Amino acid sequence: MILTKQNYFLSQPHQPFFMLGIVNAIVMMIAFMLNYKGILEFEIQSLAFHVYSFSFLVFLNVFVGFLFTTFNRFAQSATTISQSYYTNVFYANTLASIAFLGGAFFSHTLLIVGMSISFVSQIFIVLKLQNIYKTGMSPDKSDPFWILLSNYFGLVGNLLFIFSQLSFNSLLNPAINISFYLYLIFLAFSVAQRMVPFFSHSFAQKNENFVKIVFVLFILKTISSTLDFKIGEMILDILLSVYMFVEFKRWGLEPFKSPSILWVLHLALFWLPAAFFLSAVSIFLELLLDTSFYFFNIHLLALGFLTTILIGFGTRVTLGHSKQIPDADKMATSIFWLVQVVVALRALFSINIGFDLELDMLFDISFGAWLILFLLWGGRYGKVLIFGSKL
Repeated sequence: MILTKQNYFLSQPHQPFFMLGIVNAIVMMIAFMLNYKGILEFEIQSLAFHVYSFSFLVFLNVFVGFLFTTFNRFAQSATTISQSYYTNVFYANTLASIAFLGGAFFSHTLLIVGMSISFVSQIFIVLKLQNIYKTGMSPDKSDPFWILLSNYFGLVGNLLFIFSQLSFNSLLNPAINISFYLYLIFLAFSVAQRMVPFFSHSFAQKNENFVKIVFVLFILKTISSTLDFKIGEMILDILLSVYMFVEFKRWGLEPFKSPSILWVLHLALFWLPAAFFLSAVSIFLELLLDTSFYFFNIHLLALGFLTTILIGFGTRVTLGHSKQIPDADKMATSIFWLVQVVVALRALFSINIGFDLELDMLFDISFGAWLILFLLWGGRYGKVLIFGSKL
C-alpha cells in the first residue's frame, strides 16, 4: 500500500494511540479544572475522575502505542499485530474517552458505559500482549513477564474502578492504589529498567533479583497505602528509594555526558528514588504537623518519573519510526525541561496546601504549565504522527 497523508495516521500502532493520549491529557485536565473550580459538577467523585481518566484514558493509550510497537521485540516473537486489530482497539478507546467524559458531566450511566468499553478494550490489549509473550522465543522472558503482569494489574484496577461506581464505594481506594502503583508506575519502571540501560550502552551485569524485590516492595506499598498505614508507607518509601538509587548508580549512567534524548531518560529514572525519598519526608511531616500535602508524593511519581519517561520514550519512538534520527533539538530539550517545571509547580501547590500558605494561584499556574507542555509536544510531533512529516 502506498502511504499518503490520508492513511498514514493509522499505518503504525503508536501513532493513533500517542495522539489520543495527548488529546486526552489536555481535555481531561481541562475537565478536572472546571470541576475543581466549581464551574461544572461531576457525576463522579473528583478524585476518581482524575485518577481514572489519567490511568486508563491518557497513560494507558501511550503505553499501548509503545507496547504494540515494541513488545514483540522484547519477547522475540514473530507474532504481529494487524492494523485492523489495533485500529479497533483505538476506536474503542476513543469511544470510551468520549462516553466517560460526557458521562462525567451529564449521566452516571453513560460514564459506566465508557468505563466498561475501556475495560473490554483493555482485555483485548492484554490478550494480544499475552499471545506475543507465549509465542516469544527469547531465552530470557523475565522483562516481558513483568510488563505483562503489570498490565494484568491494570485490568484489576480498571474493574475495581467500575465496581466502585456501582455503589461499592469502599473499592475506590484499592482501585486507585492498584492502578497507580502496580499498573502505571510498575509498568513504566519495568520498561525503563530494560530500555534505559540498553540505550545507554551500560555494561553492568544484570541483577536478576532487582525487579523481583522492587515488585514485592510495590505490593507492600500498595497495601500500606490502601490501609492508610503511614508508618509502613514511610519505611517502604525509604527502602525503595535507597535500593533503586544504589542499583541505578551501579549501571554507570552518565547523564551529564549524554545527549538530551538520553539524559531525559536518566533523569526520569532517578526521579523514582527521589520521589520515594521525598514521599517518606512528606509523610513524616504530615504526621508531625498533622497536615496534608495533598498528594505530593503521588504527583512526584506521576509527573517526575512517569510523565518524564513517557515524553522521553514518546519522542524517541515518534522520530525513530518515522525514519528520522531519534535526536532532541533545542525545542525538544526545552520540552523535556518544561516537564520538570510542571513537577516543581505541582509540588509547590501541595506544599502550599500543607502549610496553608494561601497561594492557590499555584493550581492555575501548574494547570497552565501542563496544558502548555502537551500543546507544545502535540504541536511539535502531532504532524509527524498524523502525516509522517519531517521536522
